[in-house]
Amino acid sequence: MLAAGTLCSAATSPSMRQVAPNVVLIFADDLGYGDLGCYGATKVDTPNIDRLAAEGRRFTDAHSASAVCTPSRYGLLTGEYPYKADGGKGLWGPCPIESPLLIDVETQTIADVFKSKGYDTAVVGKWHLGFGEGENDWQKPLSPGPRDLGFDYYFGMPVVNSAPPYVYVENEHVVGGDPSDPLIYLGRNAEKKPVTPITPIPPEASQRTENRFQGAVEAHKLFNDYEVGTKLTEKATDWIKARDGNPFFMYLATTAVHHPFTPAPRFQGTSEAGPYGDFVHELDWMVGEVMKSLEESGVADNTLVIFTSDNGGMFNHGGRVAAELGHRINGDLLGSKFGVWEGGHRVPFIAWWPGKIEAGSVSNQLFMSVDLKATFADLTGQTLSPSEQRDSVNMLPALVGNPNAPLRTEMVITPRKASHMSLRKGKWMYIPAKSDGGFSGSKPHHHAWGGPAVAALVNTPNSDIENGKLKADAAPAQLYDLEADPNQTRNLYHEYPEVVRELQAQIESYRPQAQNDGIKRKN
Repeated sequence: MLAAGTLCSAATSPSMRQVAPNVVLIFADDLGYGDLGCYGATKVDTPNIDRLAAEGRRFTDAHSASAVCTPSRYGLLTGEYPYKADGGKGLWGPCPIESPLLIDVETQTIADVFKSKGYDTAVVGKWHLGFGEGENDWQKPLSPGPRDLGFDYYFGMPVVNSAPPYVYVENEHVVGGDPSDPLIYLGRNAEKKPVTPITPIPPEASQRTENRFQGAVEAHKLFNDYEVGTKLTEKATDWIKARDGNPFFMYLATTAVHHPFTPAPRFQGTSEAGPYGDFVHELDWMVGEVMKSLEESGVADNTLVIFTSDNGGMFNHGGRVAAELGHRINGDLLGSKFGVWEGGHRVPFIAWWPGKIEAGSVSNQLFMSVDLKATFADLTGQTLSPSEQRDSVNMLPALVGNPNAPLRTEMVITPRKASHMSLRKGKWMYIPAKSDGGFSGSKPHHHAWGGPAVAALVNTPNSDIENGKLKADAAPAQLYDLEADPNQTRNLYHEYPEVVRELQAQIESYRPQAQNDGIKRKN
């Protein structure tokens, strides 16, 4: 694996850091590789995000740290592969409602990197990394949390917009909370007891878990699914405008385009891709409002804006409707969210910084969201120790320059199932099992489709798949040449046995307990 510290800060001109640049990181939720106009979408309009690409740099081989939301956010903030989390047990799925904080407060985060240089720091939006110690019962201040990981301020969605509690959290407290009417978690017994009402949504908005909380009636009234995008935008832009000249780092983690699809009324019916596309339109509006706030504050010329997604697009009900209408959520890539095929983790990634990043440029550098930690350290003139840098590679030269050689040469990709932890090395992508290790739905009543069913739905051919199912003689594992075949149409497992052996052994060396997780050597 590429050693930490391979690239030093000398790769960046000292003049670039004479005035501390502000940084805005916009982290969309479930936004696929094909969801934007600048990445080929034709059924949605994304002028604000397309502007970032036209005036900045668009990456074509960028990846989330995981194909799953919580592990992806862990990797982003820590610079560490999610499979190393929790003492080596790894993070593989979305964290539950009662989850404690999943990042040790002693771990240096990207927010800490900025704080050490005097930046104001904030996170607005979806957190989904837990709160507190032990089981979070929601009965006390929600601490430790974001403010124990380098952020000065937090406002947003504590879990995910499809799971309770349907309230906002600001710093350590429920917004509108009342000690005389506390939030009471009922767990899975909620169906046997009365719960606090939440915003009604129609079936076409896609799946949403029922509320499992009693109490906090006023707090629940303040939360309206159709107003979330507007509220998060207001909080983010108001915070930016209040910085008064101090350098800042804003991490805006949107709930769009995760189900349920609940854009504000003014966006409903505006796309050609159903509620899913309408939600993409609201996301684009959010980006536009953030850019306006930078311009109105007079700091746009000294701000690096990065736009990307936590994982690939998902074929839930809304996603399938969008597909039927001709919208290609993940472009021509094989797979979807939760899975290890490219559609699950190859994501849009755009960097914008006037005068520093070449306008209208495109890069094919291999980039991973864990790399932002080392990149931000170099940006602010810092050198990380190996223990701080972890798995992060300094990619600043790929943002502001045009390196001749790849800066990152390999990466470990984790889907929902540990059995499918995979390795990208140069042009090769090796998956030590059949299918994609993600969702398994394939019927109209199933919430989440995945694997061969999605390949058939959107016509992304693969040599192991026929009529939406794996062939009986499909190889036991998968090897793809992503330079020649980025859409993974042909499994080369049998053609290159020596490559298979090398990459399988490398995966096993990263996971001593691999066999316990179902990762077995293939002959």
